[in-house]
Amino acid sequence: MLRTYGFLSTYPPTQCGLATFAAALLHHLTAVTPGSEGRVVRVLAEPDREPAVAEGAAVVHRMAPGAVEAAAEVLNDCDVVVVQHEYGIYAGRDGEDVLGVLARLRVPVIVVLHTVLTEPTPGQRQVLDEVVGHADTVVTMSEAARRRLVDGYTVERPGEVAVIPHGALPVEPPAREPSTDRPLILTWGLLGRGKGIEWAISALGALRDLKPRYLVAGQTHPKVLAHEGEDYRRNLRNRAIACGVADLIEFDPTYLEVDALAELVGRADVVLLPYDSSEQVTSGVLVEALAARRPVVATGFPHAVEMLADGAGLLVPHRDPAAIGAALRRVLTEPGLAAGMSTRSAGLAPALSWTAVANRYRDLVEDLLAARVVVTT
Repeated sequence: MLRTYGFLSTYPPTQCGLATFAAALLHHLTAVTPGSEGRVVRVLAEPDREPAVAEGAAVVHRMAPGAVEAAAEVLNDCDVVVVQHEYGIYAGRDGEDVLGVLARLRVPVIVVLHTVLTEPTPGQRQVLDEVVGHADTVVTMSEAARRRLVDGYTVERPGEVAVIPHGALPVEPPAREPSTDRPLILTWGLLGRGKGIEWAISALGALRDLKPRYLVAGQTHPKVLAHEGEDYRRNLRNRAIACGVADLIEFDPTYLEVDALAELVGRADVVLLPYDSSEQVTSGVLVEALAARRPVVATGFPHAVEMLADGAGLLVPHRDPAAIGAALRRVLTEPGLAAGMSTRSAGLAPALSWTAVANRYRDLVEDLLAARVVVTT
């Protein structure tokens, strides 16, 4: 059945994980049922005078801080609304602007949670409790996030919290053992403190005999750039020089489009996620690496613990260069280990494709709309 899907989210050309997620999900939702359309209220950090324009599968409207009435008016013309929630994208104290929109919506609402904190501030807890209270269904992208939400927040209907993974484009690189000629270790994503790249740099010296190429791909996060410029990237370069590994690391600050990123990930011998945070319950980078069937080395953040449990990667302690180096050496030298990880990733990949993810959201939408019909009749 043809549907009009409303989205409240950051959206391209904004460069952030939520924007990329929203665009991909909307594209695949409308592709599942040709003729369906999208209507996006694009959340802006600052007022924006650009007019509404059509962008691909969606008609995009801008939501400047405080413009909750106009945003709700657009979204109420849709069959269902998908609200992406992350504290940092909405205006107001702890992103409370989103509550003004949610309170005005008259159509079914699916809220997708990208962050669920274990120790929120009182304001953060209140906002998320209210966000969940306005939702017809809440989606988390990992079981860890679902458990954290149900156990730590006010969730009146735990059975209506669905777990649907982050999506990824399918990539099928040829099965192979790690390269013996400068194996490629890859970390990518918007750059900022907390990515843990300094610990990866400190680990490289112990791998010099393998002559690895460590590629850190991605622009500095726009919010980081606005507040501190390129200080973090400069600090990383200086650390590499101080550790004597500047010849083993390369920074690519360009923004990679989806196809170029998929090609790069497919060439990686191992994907490294050395994140500092123990809070992270959703990682699009992790999902994309697994969908590409690449071996993964990651610190033990919750999403990695969950996704790598069956052997698709190796977990290491946070901020531990020695452990990172030892795990990378195992992947790059231990016979059969990388191939075994790729095989296990292949078992996960079908459920992580954007087509499969969009189908699950479509089923969720149809269930909500059917339930709404039953209630009104």
